[in-house]
Amino acid sequence: MKRSRNILLALLAFLGLGAIGGGIILIISPTGEMLGVPITEFKNIPFNSFLIPGIILFSVIGIVPLLLIVALLKKPDSKLAEKINLFKDMHWAWTYSIYIAFTLFGWIHIQLIFLQGVVHWLHSFYMLYAMVILLFALLPQVRNLYKKRNDFK
Repeated sequence: MKRSRNILLALLAFLGLGAIGGGIILIISPTGEMLGVPITEFKNIPFNSFLIPGIILFSVIGIVPLLLIVALLKKPDSKLAEKINLFKDMHWAWTYSIYIAFTLFGWIHIQLIFLQGVVHWLHSFYMLYAMVILLFALLPQVRNLYKKRNDFK
């Protein structure tokens, strides 16, 4: 049971650490030069630099998965997090692992829209990666770890 959960945690850690690294590079070099991706390659992008996307990458796809690892391990109660938990029978941290996978899908999809059909191998990798996160989160043994119990004593 916990082996599958630990793989999910490792997947979230890799995603978070990679996004923090990429976000820092975009914040430090908002022209995209350090990554070899000039802003001019993006069509109709609503930004004139990668600063805002770098901040979003760093915080949403970087910090959130790392915080989620702690939440998945400790299972804290949170009335605020429960407000947008679509799966009321599951702990909110498990639901958020689903949310982060869909956030990654969205992030890559938005990049592809702005690149207008130019696909880099990393886009395919991270789309597949999001699917793997979903797969592990949806495994019955992982779901069982986060199923809310009604213990009447």
